This record gives sequence, structure tokens and C-alpha cells, in this order.
Amino acid sequence: MKELRFDNLFVRELPADPVLGRHVRQVHGACYSRVEPTPVRAPALLAWSPEVAALLGLDEADVRSQQFAEVFGGNALLPGMEPYAACYGGHQFGNWAGQLGDGRAITLGEAINLQGQRWELQLKGAGPTPYSRRADGRAVLRSSIREFLCSEAMHHLGVPTTRALSLVATGEQVVRDMFYDGHPRPEPGAVVCRVAPSFIRFGNFEIFASRGEEPLLERLIDFTIARDFPALAAERDPVARRVAWFEEVCRRTAVLLAHWMRVGFVHGVMNTDNMSILGLTIDYGPYGWIDDFDPEWTPNTTDAAGRRYRFGHQPRIAQWNLWQLANAVYPVLQQVEPLERALVGYAELHEAEYRRMMGAKLGLASWRAGATDDDTHGDGYLLDELHRILQAGEMDMTLFFRRLADLDVAEPDPVLFETGLDAGVFYAEARRAAVARDFAAWLRRYAVRVAEEGVPVEARRARMNAVNPLYVPRNYLAQQAIDAAEQGDLGELETLFDVLRKPYEAQPGRERFAAKRPDWARDKAGCSMLSCSS
Repeated sequence: MKELRFDNLFVRELPADPVLGRHVRQVHGACYSRVEPTPVRAPALLAWSPEVAALLGLDEADVRSQQFAEVFGGNALLPGMEPYAACYGGHQFGNWAGQLGDGRAITLGEAINLQGQRWELQLKGAGPTPYSRRADGRAVLRSSIREFLCSEAMHHLGVPTTRALSLVATGEQVVRDMFYDGHPRPEPGAVVCRVAPSFIRFGNFEIFASRGEEPLLERLIDFTIARDFPALAAERDPVARRVAWFEEVCRRTAVLLAHWMRVGFVHGVMNTDNMSILGLTIDYGPYGWIDDFDPEWTPNTTDAAGRRYRFGHQPRIAQWNLWQLANAVYPVLQQVEPLERALVGYAELHEAEYRRMMGAKLGLASWRAGATDDDTHGDGYLLDELHRILQAGEMDMTLFFRRLADLDVAEPDPVLFETGLDAGVFYAEARRAAVARDFAAWLRRYAVRVAEEGVPVEARRARMNAVNPLYVPRNYLAQQAIDAAEQGDLGELETLFDVLRKPYEAQPGRERFAAKRPDWARDKAGCSMLSCSS
């Protein structure tokens, strides 16, 4: 296996926990604790991403070597690696939770590739750390497969995300209570190697603000700007530089949330410790994908009562999380107005980006605003009415937009609904009949709007198919791959992973991966809602 070059700025420039060892403790005055992965019985490579390997300068021979499995399973270190677990806090479900930290994630180091790019390599499920609380620091195969698949699927969908290099089996069993119902059972363990320019999250700043450790908070902010936001580092005035940084965090988060809404992704656990400072999708736990369009749906069983993190509420939660970040950095900035302006800017930019992306999904070259939000002549009304019909009709969001591109709406057709959109996008025939009239009216209005732009049918179809995926990692597809992998069959995982690398291209022979959720998966464990157990 080729050697990697490491330049570990985080551990070199920020203070470490002076106490060594894995024992659980409160860590004060430090950004991280030095801790090595705990070796496993029999590390074996299960899956890997060719694209991420290439980013690091690795090829297939490197990845398939036993040394690779040993390193990325947690049994060995490469020269230059300096493993650690980060200290951070967070708001969980709206409440301050105090110190959290990397309870089962261990960063190996910051690799520098041939292009000079910095990539932090982090093992998830690599054993206990000082932040593990009462847990064992391990991860099960089912959650590891889900993270591996979705990290890479999101990248290929064009959504900002952390990446996944590899999935390694540990050869050991991990006991988990999947349903939190008092019936734990042993499951196969696994380790995912996550890759990102940085894994710093909102909670890294919150913990120091909560403890009044302002000098360390200031140091972390300036370090983050210098390493991860180099374009802002040229600003000589420290307050202006930090304000510009917070504005950029708000901007990236606004764009990220618009992407989530565009593809129908629901994070499930939008706690502040799960929000990337780089505006990346991070920490894939009980996430889900909108099958039938429902803004009120959450994939997280823990959130079933309050639905705080439901699909349609995600943009507001992101702004709430940014408010908590603003509160955390205020002691260093000591200025309220710039922070408030940035938070308002988040809402404005998110709305603009969302409209632009949804307009593209509809095949519109430009967004036509109405005189008011509910102006029936504006595209906002067209989109809102469509969302109402999609929900009332219990229609599959992904398949609907893909089928819409295939409809020739150059001339309004009163029977377009019956002839152009088959039952394949509906989850209940009764719902299809209930919205037939409203949907036919919407299609006629939509046809007029498309005609106004004068885009040829083929050009419109190509443009829409470029932004409307045909394949997304639906929960039931991931669960099928998990079920097979737990029985030793990796074929389904390999095929699904390959399909998700080309989400916008029709792949003959793989139609089953572009089908709506089957009835048997509506309430099956892992196929709809999930717990945080992993």
C-alpha cells in the first residue's frame, strides 16, 4: 500500500487534553484527546469508493491489500498518523446536552494529496474514547452500510457531503437494542472510514462558549478560518474576518438545505453537533428519503412524537442551529448586528436557492415571482399547488419529477393526466382518483408556463433529467443490501453502490432500483423509520 503524506494541523496548532487514556471524563481547556483505535479480531474489506481512493492517490491494489484492511479497520497506523477524538458539545432536540465529543469516531490524520488538497481521515466505530459516555465506541454493520452508501450517493447527487473511503468488517459482534424496546441482540460490527476537508461542527464552538473558555474559542475560530476558509484569511481586521466567516457558514448551510429539499433527503437528527462548519452533510444516522411526498415525515423513531426534524421543517431547524452558533461565537465578536444580518441572509439565500433548484426540477429556465407570495400567476403558487397535490395524492416525489420530464406538454391536453402519468407514482389508487381533477388543472397551467419559455421538448427533458435523479438510496433498498450482507452476500451492496454512482442516468436492467417503495416495506424495520441505535 502506498504511503500517504500527513500534515496534522489540528493536533499541531490546538491544545490537547493532558490526560491520556480512553476512560470517560470531562475534558476542559482542550480541543481533542489523543486516543488510538482499538484493534479488532479480523478486519476484512467489504466495500470501497474508487473516487475517494483516487482523491487520496490510492488504487485498487492498495485498497485490496491486507495492510489497508488493518489500517482502516483500526488495527494499525501509517507513518504520520496522529489519532485523536475531538471535544465538542451540542444542542440535541433543542436542549443543551453539554459535552458530547467523538464517542466512537477517531480521526487518524490529515492527508495531503498530490493536488495539495487536505483530507481528514476518520474511522467511525473504531472503539471507545474519553467521550463515549456509557457506550462501547463500536458501530454495527447495518448503520455502517447506510453511512457508506449514503455518503457517496449524496456526492454523486451533487449534494455537499462528507465522503466514505471504505467499509471494513471487524469480525466481532456488537450488542445493540435496535428498537430501544429492551431486546438487545448481537450484530456484526464494522468500521467506516469517513473523509472530509474537516469534521469541525457547530458544537466544537458551543462547548467552549458554554464553559466560558473564550481564549480557546477565539483560537479555534481563527484556526478554522486559516485552515478551512483560506479565502477569508486575507482580511486583516480580526472582527471583519470573523464576521465574514460566520456569513460564509450561513451561506453554505443555506445552499446545503436547499439541496436536501431538492432531492428529498431527511437527515433525521439535526442536532447542532451534527452540523458541519463547512456546510456538508455529516453524521448519517436515522436518515431517510421522501418516498410519498410528506413534509411532516421524519425517519427517526426518537423524533416520532415531536417531529422536530421532519422533512419540511429542516430549513428552519438549520437557521435555529445557526442561531446557537451565533450565540457561541458572540463572546469573541461582541457584535450583535452582523450576526443577525447573517442569519437573515441565510433565510433569504435559502429561499432563493430553493426556488432556483425547484424551478430547475420543473424544467423552468427562470423563476417568475408573483406580486405576492400567493399570486396565482407566479411560480411560487405553481410549486405550492404541486406540493399540495403530491401530498394529497400520496405520490412518489422522485418518480414524479422524473416522469414529468417525459410528458410532452407543448400543447395543453385535457386528458394529459390519464395518458401521461401512470399509476407507478401513486401509493394508493384511491388517492390517485381523489386528486385527478386538481392535477389535470395543474398540468394545464404548467403546460402554459413551459410554453412561455419556448424550450423544445427534448431540451427540456434533458435539462430536467440532469437535476431530477432516477435513483436515490431509499431506505428499503439499503435494508435489502444490509439483509444480504449480514448473511455474507455482498452482491446486493455492490450493485446498489454502483447504481447510486450514476443517479441521473437510466441504467437498463436496473429498473428495480428506480421503483417506488413496495407495500411490504411501508412499515418494515429499517425500510421506513429507524432509531438512532447503531
